[in-house]
Amino acid sequence: MSKVMWKPGNFLYPIPAVLVSCGTMEESNLITVAWTGILNTNPAMVYISVRPTRHSYEIIKKQGEFVINLTTEKLAYATDWCGVKSGKDHDKFQKMHLTKEKANFVKCPLIKESPVSVECKVKEIREFDSHHMFIAEVISIDADEQYIDEKGAFDISKCNLISYSNGGYYTMGKKIGKFGFSVEKKKRKLKK
Repeated sequence: MSKVMWKPGNFLYPIPAVLVSCGTMEESNLITVAWTGILNTNPAMVYISVRPTRHSYEIIKKQGEFVINLTTEKLAYATDWCGVKSGKDHDKFQKMHLTKEKANFVKCPLIKESPVSVECKVKEIREFDSHHMFIAEVISIDADEQYIDEKGAFDISKCNLISYSNGGYYTMGKKIGKFGFSVEKKKRKLKK
């Protein structure tokens, strides 16, 4: 098997497909973002990259906050629809029958149907040619209690999260290992 060389481009897939909420409980918008990720642990920092021509861009820039809502297989249609329709023309919460939920620290609404909503405060905006990157501090993570296991940990395997890859949406696969499993020592079986 040999590799074929392509021109440089964005091909770091799969990546999460998220719905970013912005604005206020009264005047809000949703934007689908696939260019998002983690930047730092302490303090927790994330980013979203948005084209300046998008309706949500000015809302986020002016307000200085947003919420990253993880999306699921059940939210796939809404995720796509919110990415191709403009908030200038549509109330996306209403059209997609999504429920606004009050956040703890930001004015932006959470999406109740999302298993995890990440409240963010913008710290910096990095301008690139096609997109501007909103670098933000995570100030709260709001997780649906139905996904919290008996040990108090978030069980991501129950969410049916989706990702985006080269123009398509995909469900997440099964767990195949955990951090450090490649070097983990096998537990000895106790003799009875």
